[in-house]
Amino acid sequence: MTENELSKIVFDAGLKVHRTLGPGLLESAYEECLYYELLKANLKIDKQKALPLIYEEVKLDAGYRVDFLIENKLIVEIKSVEALNDIHLAQVLTYLKLSNCKLGLLINFNTLLFKDGIKRIINGSL
Repeated sequence: MTENELSKIVFDAGLKVHRTLGPGLLESAYEECLYYELLKANLKIDKQKALPLIYEEVKLDAGYRVDFLIENKLIVEIKSVEALNDIHLAQVLTYLKLSNCKLGLLINFNTLLFKDGIKRIINGSL
């Protein structure tokens, strides 16, 4: 399955979660519900996946954790904040570089319309 096909599945699952729960809950609630929906879609998901930082020959456990790594191709980072800002985008781009993935989704569930809270971040070209 391609990154774009995976992102469509994640979008649809996220939309379902958002329609059911609405905005205003903690990030952890959305994370668990989205995880449940994606498991139902039979996707391979690593939740709270640790990403090491490699500097020259040294592998550092710097405490980076991605919310979801799906099929070893797609990074999903979940937020429940008033507004996404540049640091959130930079966080996902860093995760993409550390994981060698090409596509990441940054999802903010704290929006009235789900489509307004989702951003695609590309590392390189797809």
